Formats: sequence, C-alpha cells, structure tokens
Amino acid sequence: MKISDKGINVLKRFEGSVKIGDKHVIYDDKTGRPLNSDKELPAGATIGYGHLIKSDEDFKHGITERQATEILRSDISTAEHAIKDNITVPLSQNQYDALVSLAYNIGAKNFANSTVVKYVNDSNYHNTKYPTLESAWMAWNKSGGREMAGLTNRRQQEFKLFNN
Repeated sequence: MKISDKGINVLKRFEGSVKIGDKHVIYDDKTGRPLNSDKELPAGATIGYGHLIKSDEDFKHGITERQATEILRSDISTAEHAIKDNITVPLSQNQYDALVSLAYNIGAKNFANSTVVKYVNDSNYHNTKYPTLESAWMAWNKSGGREMAGLTNRRQQEFKLFNN
C-alpha cells in the first residue's frame, strides 16, 4: 500500500508549513517562525511539511508547493516501511493513512516498538497500562515529557481516521 492523496493532505495539515508568497521557506520547527537562510541554520531548521534540513541540503531560495509535496512523499517512505515491516494484518486505506501519520510523527523505531502495533496486529492483545488501542494511540501526545495540546488533537484526528 501507499498513502493516499487524502492521507497526504491530512499529513500536510498536521505538519503545517511556512510560506512567503508562493514559496515554502525555511522555518524553526519549534516556533514556526521563518529563519534567515543567510545565517547558519540551527538544529530544527525545517522546510515544506516537516522536512528537517540536512547539512548537505540548500533551500536558501525556498521551494515550490510541488517540491514540498515531493519531499514529503520521500520523507514518509520511512514511515511506510515501518508499517510494511511491522503490521501483519490487512488494513483499509484510512487505517493505513492514519498509521503513516502516526509513524511519521513519532519515528519508525518508536512506532515499531509501540503498543499500537501490538493492538493492531492482535485483536486479543491486552496491556494493563494501555487497556485499549485508543489509549495506546493517545499516549503519543507528549514532547519533552509534557502533554501537548497540538499532539493530543493530532492523535484524536488520526484515531478517528483510523476508525472511519
């Protein structure tokens, strides 16, 4: 399977972007504020839909919407591989799209080791800390150990998509 166009659009909305005019520009992932691309970029420098800029990449002049979408599709391949490698049951398109969003956000390794994977693969699975798939999914709403309203909202929307 591959993420659907609807799934890409949901992921774009979750990740957000910063544009000036019709160009996506470099921004600080934590603040969402544009960065001066003439200076050395700090950790967390991002462009498009959540693409963390690597040291060998140059986006000083921004990128188009088409380029931002291509980069996002490339970046989510890791999340798609995590699903292929860890989910053993058939999925509907909306379930797949929701899992891609989760895996993209929390990282492939965290996804692979998550209780979410255990619940999805085994309808009889039970865990005392997270007694339901929903509680396991919603547990991924923290950053730096603190609950984040934006992540809580994202997890709720992903879970709704998974069950839709």
